[in-house]
This record gives sequence, C-alpha cells and structure tokens, in this order.
Amino acid sequence: MSETPFVPRPCPICSKPSTEAARPFCSTRCANVDLQHWLTGAYALPAEEEDNIDEEGDGDGA
Repeated sequence: MSETPFVPRPCPICSKPSTEAARPFCSTRCANVDLQHWLTGAYALPAEEEDNIDEEGDGDGA
C-alpha cells in the first residue's frame, strides 16, 4: 500500500503549519497543551441524563 503524503495543516492549538513529527500539531508543546486540556476536563462532553428510567424499564425483570 502507498502511504498518503504529508500535507501540512493548521495546528489545532496555535494555527501554525503542522509538522510531520508532531502531527496534527506544530510541536510537542502544542501536543502537551492539548493533552492538558483533556486531563483538566476542558474538552469534556456534556452528558444527558435520562428522565424516567423506571417507566422505560431497566432490564432486571423486577
């Protein structure tokens, strides 16, 4: 199989052109900034709570 050639795209953190070594980021610094966002919950997805679980049935047969 042939590999897809590297095409620099903007870094998702600072918008500089990405590098092949740190893709999709421009540097390991931006990669670490992104990791820190994940670890601190800055990228957390909102959860939707179900309202009436008992009416829908919880599958335990009771």
